[in-house]
Amino acid sequence: MIQLLFLVLFAEGAAALLLMVKIGPLRELVMRGVDQAKDGKGPATVKTLACTLLVIFMSSVASILKIQNRGLKLGTVSPMDQVLWRTHLLEASLIGYILFLAFVIDRLHHYQRKLIILKKTTNTSREEVEKLQLELQGKDDKLSNENKKLRRELANLSEQVKKVKSETEERERRRLEAEAHANALQKQSEDLLLEYDLLLEDNQILQTQVLSLRG
Repeated sequence: MIQLLFLVLFAEGAAALLLMVKIGPLRELVMRGVDQAKDGKGPATVKTLACTLLVIFMSSVASILKIQNRGLKLGTVSPMDQVLWRTHLLEASLIGYILFLAFVIDRLHHYQRKLIILKKTTNTSREEVEKLQLELQGKDDKLSNENKKLRRELANLSEQVKKVKSETEERERRRLEAEAHANALQKQSEDLLLEYDLLLEDNQILQTQVLSLRG
């Protein structure tokens, strides 16, 4: 019985160690073993074994207390009782360690399973983030190209505006020159008309003088 308990204890210790420390594919093997123990009829079997060990544990503790009480009453403990006391104490200790390690293995398996799910979720989230980054980068490149295109169009429009402005200024300059030339011609025409009027007046005076001389 004690040898079997030692074997179970060492097996549980090795399983707990492999769950805590990854050594090649051994952790995956232990995880699969614990998964099988939790699937199907495994939980019922485990509970039955745990209850059996608990009953043995309580029986050993009761035997230990019984031997101690007997020793207190008699004032001494016989060699047989000492052997039985040590045997029951060893059994109770081993069973306690076995139950404790079983609980530790269950919790380690639970947290390892959560960690695996978390890693998968993290990888999925990382892939989604990388995908979003690529999409954003593509959109940024597209916006950059559109921005460059708009800048080129604005530059072309600016050149056209400058050209139109230059043409408008040239036309305005020509218009002002034409107005000035027209004003000059108008003034020249007015001067010629005035001179013509004076010539007509002089001509009339001369004609009058000629007629007076003839008379």
